[in-house]
Amino acid sequence: MQWIKKGLIFRTEGQHDWMVSHASVPTVIRMTANTIRVYFAPRDTQGRSHITFVDVAADNPSHIRHVHDQPVMSLGELGTFDDSGTMPSCIVRYQETLYLYYIGWNQGRSVPYRNALGVAVSEDNGLVFTRLFKGPVVDRSPSEPHFCASCHICIENGIWRMWYTNCTKWEIVEGRAEPFYHIKYAESTDGIVWKRDGTVAIDYNSPDEAGITRPFVVHEDNIYKMWYSHRKCQGYRTNRAQSYRIGYAESNDGICWKRLDDEVGIDVSDSGWDSEMIEYPNIYKHERTRFMIYNGNGFGQSGFGYAVSAEEHPC
Repeated sequence: MQWIKKGLIFRTEGQHDWMVSHASVPTVIRMTANTIRVYFAPRDTQGRSHITFVDVAADNPSHIRHVHDQPVMSLGELGTFDDSGTMPSCIVRYQETLYLYYIGWNQGRSVPYRNALGVAVSEDNGLVFTRLFKGPVVDRSPSEPHFCASCHICIENGIWRMWYTNCTKWEIVEGRAEPFYHIKYAESTDGIVWKRDGTVAIDYNSPDEAGITRPFVVHEDNIYKMWYSHRKCQGYRTNRAQSYRIGYAESNDGICWKRLDDEVGIDVSDSGWDSEMIEYPNIYKHERTRFMIYNGNGFGQSGFGYAVSAEEHPC
């Protein structure tokens, strides 16, 4: 599998006081036959993240048709799990309703932050989302005591299947608390109450690997295919060799996976907006072409861009 990079789509440049920097975790949903909506998280003057979107041409996502001028939901109430920020993770269209699964976070003291997953719904085709609950639907638990974060969800035969990020520990690395996280699997019958039995989908492949996150799953040709981000434990913010790369895995059942990172077919560029790291991939198809929307340097600080598959894929 090989990807051909096409360049930057969007970068936040202080358009609003809530859109000062970053355009993190691009999350795609098709709106019409020819229009793709990309939800993302900009940061405000206080470093809090919000959720908004741009609409782009499906066949050429660098052609921006609309930049939304406000967040699609507010921050959480003071003291709730998402009062410090919200970030999109996955959107599911179910029975004419859009379900937005999002990452909510709080600032911490002993560790920098704590994440959990919330859910909100939209009845106006994604312009405004309303929380179903003030609290998260996937959070710390007796067996998962640290945090849960980005997810991808597919509905198959009435079962909601989730692949999600789970933090396994925090460690002091080079003088600061750093999280270690990999990808687990859960199921639900309603998208709200999730059965988590500890099943690991994508695990660490070496002692120095520390972050595996933002899964995106496609089921085609009787194979489950997952793209995700992975990084090392030391120096990943500033050291190009240690920073995020995009990984790839395959599975026969969506539960037991084989990592095939060497076959992902995309890497950092020699220079420019994605020359230090690439992360948080989201995939869609248009006609016979597969598109990847992804972040580059600074965990989205440089914006998001796209690549197209070198192979044609029948829809």
